[in-house]
Amino acid sequence: MKELQGKTALITGGTKGIGYGIAVSLLQQGINVAITGRKETTAKQAAETLNNAENNHAKAIGIEADVRSFESQQQAVNQVVEQFGGLDIVIANAGLGHFGSVEELTPTQWQETIDTNLTGPFYTLKASVEHLKQQQGYFITISSLAGTNFFAGGAAYNASKFGITGFTQAAMLDLRKHHVKVSTIMPGSVSTYFNGNEPTEGDEGWKIQIEDIGKLVIDLLTMHPRTLPSKIEVRPTVPPSAKK
Repeated sequence: MKELQGKTALITGGTKGIGYGIAVSLLQQGINVAITGRKETTAKQAAETLNNAENNHAKAIGIEADVRSFESQQQAVNQVVEQFGGLDIVIANAGLGHFGSVEELTPTQWQETIDTNLTGPFYTLKASVEHLKQQQGYFITISSLAGTNFFAGGAAYNASKFGITGFTQAAMLDLRKHHVKVSTIMPGSVSTYFNGNEPTEGDEGWKIQIEDIGKLVIDLLTMHPRTLPSKIEVRPTVPPSAKK
């Protein structure tokens, strides 16, 4: 898509899972991509793998960054702008989950979940917002259906995802006057390594795949400027109870 070629995106937590799937989709459209991870070696290895893909039409770089640190996010944004000359798209994807009843959940687990899943996207947007305003860009968060549907054992995760859903919708209202689009994608069951899962094609074919989320991001980026889907819920067609 010509309108996307040459643009630049930053994806937090892009070394695997949903973030990696989004990176693949963006690179295929000619968008340069910076992926971040907490470990430099992991981020650079993932970027190298992306660059070696035959159907990519842009460049990927890997950056060590921790979304729980505002300074780290500032440094990542500065590195992207220095490397590519600007920043058009930011995907706040990095996330984790600690699950357990409130009796079992530790203060450390609570804090880590909130700092990563909720404060992290705020830091990411705060560090990049001026560049997005300059480019009339797009900021997308990856929330979850857990951001509107609570469940037992999900106190920390639900709180973080309810929070990021609300944060993103408020940021959308704050920034649309600057012609910056803001959306949140809220997936259900996705076949990833999240929370220690080991995705296998045979057992997890019923789940949403990472390339499906990548396609959603492309659909958002190519939608007419007058139209803004501010919140997208996406779930598997077939529920797990009905899978064969």
